[in-house]
Parts: sequence; C-alpha cells; structure tokens
Amino acid sequence: MPAVLALATTGVPGAGLPPLTLARAFTAWTARPAVLAGVALLGGGYLAGVRRVRRDGGAWPTRRLVSFLVGVAALVLVGASAIAVYDDTLFWTRALQGVVLLLVAPMLLAGGAPLTLARDTLPTAVVGRLGTVRRSRAARAVSSPGMATIALIAPPFVLYLTGLYPLELRSGVVSGLVAVALLAAGLLYVVSRLQIDPVPRPTHHGLTLGVAIAEMVADGVLGLVLWMGPLLAVSHYAALDRDWGPDQRTDQAIGAGVWWIGGDLAGLPFLGAIAVRFAASDAREARRIDAELDAAEREAAAEQSREDDDGERPRLWWEDDPRFADRFRRS
Repeated sequence: MPAVLALATTGVPGAGLPPLTLARAFTAWTARPAVLAGVALLGGGYLAGVRRVRRDGGAWPTRRLVSFLVGVAALVLVGASAIAVYDDTLFWTRALQGVVLLLVAPMLLAGGAPLTLARDTLPTAVVGRLGTVRRSRAARAVSSPGMATIALIAPPFVLYLTGLYPLELRSGVVSGLVAVALLAAGLLYVVSRLQIDPVPRPTHHGLTLGVAIAEMVADGVLGLVLWMGPLLAVSHYAALDRDWGPDQRTDQAIGAGVWWIGGDLAGLPFLGAIAVRFAASDAREARRIDAELDAAEREAAAEQSREDDDGERPRLWWEDDPRFADRFRRS
C-alpha cells in the first residue's frame, strides 16, 4: 500500500507519495485494520438490530437505516480512501477528516437512532444497565447544553493550538485516538441536541438552534486562526520534500477554508433538522394544550349540568303569591 511503502523507505509518514491527481483521488485506497474493524462493527451491529426488529414483526424506518449506513460510508471514505492515503502529506486532507469525523458522520449516525435500536433489540439486562447510565448524574452533566457545546467546539482548537497536531502526524496510535475523540465528541453533541434517541436531559430546541449558530461562528474563528496564524508541523512537512501540490502556507489556508466553509455547510442540515423538530415539538405542545383546554371545558359543562340536576328548580313568581299559591302547586 502506498502509505506503508513510503513510511518503510523514508521513515516519515506520507513521504514519497506520487502527486494527488483527480484519477488518484478515486483510485488510491488504503486498508487500515482499525478502520475496517470499526466500520464493520458499527454497520454490522446496526444491520443485525434492524433485521431482528423486522423479524419480530416490528417496523424500522428506512430513512433511519439509510442515514446510519451513509454515516458509516463517510467513515470509510475518510479512513480508507485517498483522503486517508494523503492525510500525512497534505494539511487540507487532515482538515477534511476532522470536519467529517466531528460534524458530518455524527449527524448521519445519530439520524439512524442507534440508541433506540439498541433499546429495542439488546437483552433486557443490558438495556436496564444502559438506562441506569443514561439517568445518572454524570450523563446529565456531560449532555448539558454547555458541556455538549464545549465538546464540539474545543477539540479542533486543542488539536491545533497545543502541539498535539505534530504528534498526531508522527504516531498512528495518537492519530487513531484523535479520530475516535473527534467522532465521540460529535456524537455527544448531536445525539444530545437532536434528541431522536432517549437522552439524559431534554433541551428546548430553541436553545439548540442558538448553540448551533454559535458553533458555526466558532468554525469561522478556527478558520481565521489557521489561515492567519503560524504554520503547523513545519518540520514534518519540510521532511516530506514534496515537490508537487500547494506549498505549506497555501495548503494550510486551504485546510482553514475546509474547516470554515465545510463546517458551516455541514451545520446547515443540522440547523434544518433542529428547526423541523422545533416546529413539530411546538405543534405537539399546541395540540396538547388544546386537548387539555377542551377537556377542562367539557368537565366544567358536566359539573354545571350535575349542579343543575341536583339543585332545586327555580321558583316561578306566582308560586309564592298567596293569591295563586293554592292553584299552582308543584306536583
């Protein structure tokens, strides 16, 4: 495989790779065991759960299935395609991986309602333990709007501003841990805010809309930092001795644009989904209030009717007049 051969001959990950052409963008692939095992576990487990639900006579929405599988395909794309082959060679490919892992894949995976599927298919004892974890104080704390927002916004800043990025380029283990951390942070945010699955603490969708807009602003700040800030991992990219493609400053500027524009574009579908769920939630609340008011009106009318039946019939004026009292007596 190209990346492995380059590492063996030069000792620098990503060195010696041929230019990234349009043809190689579609034909260059790498088989990373951890990536293949992870996506096989995710996709296989989900498909097994859907098959069990349908085998037991239940229904599972096709849109949920498609959303989850597209999310798995996105993980394959950034973990095994040309994006992965050149992720140690070009800054912008790493940036594209980050956007997909933190924003795109979590939204697609969460759209598949995997926690609901697990609740419907896993053994009762396991579901009970998961429910205990979901109701725990720690789960409520990490899924709060503030913590979930920090989990989404902080990782790229930590990656690029703390010296972690050069270490990620040098170590495959660190690179894998960073990828898992980005995906986990994105899932925490999307699952707790989209609220398709059961969550430890429900949040009003209006607040989620505001948080999502703030996240898009943070993407712009990160893009500016990468675009105008100092070059990252200078020694690593200099050791590649790459004589093709953009220079390091241009490469990093492209990566800044990927985070900025790509992050905003990825956030638009999320904003749309939140807006739809916001409208649906308001409609359900309006129907609930209308039903309660109708029930209260019916109860009041019934109570008035009972009072009229139990009370004495109003007396007519002539029944108390001594001239007519004997003539018009109540039966």
